[in-house]
Formats: sequence, C-alpha cells, structure tokens
Amino acid sequence: MQPYVKDNSGSHGSPVSGTLHGIFFSCNTEFNTGQPPQDSPYGRIRFQVPASRLFNTNSNLYFADLYCMYTAYHYVVLVLAPKGSSGDLFCRERLPQLDISENRFLTCSVENGELVYRHAQDVLLEVIYTEPVDLAQGELGEISGHQLMSLSTANAKKDPSCKACNISVGR
Repeated sequence: MQPYVKDNSGSHGSPVSGTLHGIFFSCNTEFNTGQPPQDSPYGRIRFQVPASRLFNTNSNLYFADLYCMYTAYHYVVLVLAPKGSSGDLFCRERLPQLDISENRFLTCSVENGELVYRHAQDVLLEVIYTEPVDLAQGELGEISGHQLMSLSTANAKKDPSCKACNISVGR
C-alpha cells in the first residue's frame, strides 16, 4: 500500500490535512478481548498488521489532531513515522512529538525483552503511518459486524462548540 495525502477531516487548519502522505490505520480494540472491533465505520474490509511491523523503538510518534463530530465520541489522530524518514522530518517541524513509551494515547515499551503495546480506550484512535506497507506484512479480512457509517470520519468536520476538544486562547 502506498501513502496518500490525508484528507481535510478533523480540525480546521491541522498541519497534516491535505499535506501529509501516509496510510490510515485504526488502533481501536474491544476492551474485553483486545481484538479489533467487530463493527467498523471504515468499511467492510479490514487490513490487520501486527503492531511490531510498524511501531517499535525505531519509530517516532506525533500528536496530529483531536476532534469530535457533534457526538460524544472524540477522535485522536497520531502520526507514526520511522526515525529519519521523510514523514518523520515533516512531522518534526510541524507536530508535537510524543514519548513512545509514556503518553496517554498509544505506547510501545520493552518489558522482559518483548515489545508491549497499550492504547487509550476512551477515544477513537487513528494512526497515520508515513511509509509504504507491504500487504504481505498483514492480512485482509471482512469485518464480522456492521459497517457503522454514523461514525465514519470521511470529510468530518470538528464541532466548534465542543468544550473538550477546542482550546480557548485569551477568552
């Protein structure tokens, strides 16, 4: 899969909208199983790749956006880039970098010699990976539940009245 330009969904003026090239991934799992959700707002086909193939100690992680779409659900957009890649250089100049082993959204740490991953359960977590991904690294499959178009982020616009995801400066 080749990176493509991120759409204009999310916050108005986001430095990655319409400029960053990447591949979009959802990082949500069922809280009781740790498996991807049965339902999906992203379509009926899912490409699932082990986290270690994309996210490891040679990766940098950046915060890109926080928004809601007039619902109680909040979306967090992160950018994942191999250290030194063109995507990493793009993000380093435009986005706040997160500590991969300690942040509130998505972590990768080494425990007992193994990579361990954790993610926030109270937001819908979206990750943009900045490099091509070989389909042989993962597997394609059909979701077992419903396609939830009501949660789709295609051309989503941020709710300007939300008190949780809008920062009021000097007011």
